[in-house]
Amino acid sequence: MSKLDDLMMQALSQEDQELLARHGEPGYFAQAFGLFRGPLSWVIWLVYGLILAASALSFYAFWQVYVSVDVLGAVKWATLGLVLTQIVMMGKGFMAQHLETGRMLREIKRVELQMSLLRGSR
Repeated sequence: MSKLDDLMMQALSQEDQELLARHGEPGYFAQAFGLFRGPLSWVIWLVYGLILAASALSFYAFWQVYVSVDVLGAVKWATLGLVLTQIVMMGKGFMAQHLETGRMLREIKRVELQMSLLRGSR
């Protein structure tokens, strides 16, 4: 916590401090599974399905590279495997951005709550 957070907590009553403690940061898994709820959950489910499908296909493509006997076939399968791996990485980046957006929105709401509690205590 910063000095500003300490000063704000000192200005709050015990009841207000308990209220803020209940609205703290949830754990990582709670945040990650929270992506699958809400108004944009269908997009997250769609991207997650795409990630699973692209992962499975990329494993298959790299397996084909391993068992391939001709160089041209191995290059084609390797290219497909790399493209599918890039799709997986972009999907994970998309989900990570939504995770971070949720964290930022929670922090903004927490600051708003702190400001309203400080304004109400005066």
